[in-house]
Amino acid sequence: MRYLHTMVRVSDIDASLRFFCDGLGLTEISRTDNDKGRFTLVFLAAPEDRDRALADKAPMVELTYNWDPEEYTGGRNFGHLAYRVDDIYATCQHLMAMGIDILRPPRDGHMAFVRSPDNISIELLQAGDSLPPAEPWQSMPNQGTW
Repeated sequence: MRYLHTMVRVSDIDASLRFFCDGLGLTEISRTDNDKGRFTLVFLAAPEDRDRALADKAPMVELTYNWDPEEYTGGRNFGHLAYRVDDIYATCQHLMAMGIDILRPPRDGHMAFVRSPDNISIELLQAGDSLPPAEPWQSMPNQGTW
């Protein structure tokens, strides 16, 4: 068995791509518009997985955008996506600068949680050893659900 991708439905493709690509740094690998089915599929990969995603079509995140408006609920029931990042503090700072709330700050220098525009929980994990605790993260409280 081999992991291929995780699919999440999104209600605003532009907001979702801004979050996943501009915010988290994922790269668009492929995009398919299906006129008959009235949907768009966008496959994304983390930068270090790009070559493997191009060659093997894995591991990726599939954003499914249905052209007819739908309201999605239960994002928390999905669980979460997890990404290893080189510098958790820099990543969280970048996301905050984009106006994205850090729901569970990286107080321990190791783990943080944010949410996509469609309420998908995203876990960020520090690559290698945890970074030393630092402000403003160390004293920042949790907010919302993650």
